[in-house]
Amino acid sequence: MRLTCPLCGERDRREFYYYGAADYLARPEPGAAPEAWDDYLHLRDNPAGVVRDLWYHESGCGSWLVVTRNTVTHDVLGAELVAERAK
Repeated sequence: MRLTCPLCGERDRREFYYYGAADYLARPEPGAAPEAWDDYLHLRDNPAGVVRDLWYHESGCGSWLVVTRNTVTHDVLGAELVAERAK
């Protein structure tokens, strides 16, 4: 798989480190039941179709990216800097 870094251009996936879904995960409150912590730490959706993931350009510019990709077709639909999304 190849990802296009907005700063460095197209690069091999091995330059990046995958950090998971770009959606916010709600951390359980202090004192929450062990089951809530188990769900938070271990259960994730595994959707078929378009997803948005958080990637770190570890062997490149050091930027954080949100990559939009299709898990069925393996097409990478786009990548944007997290810093640009925060504005």
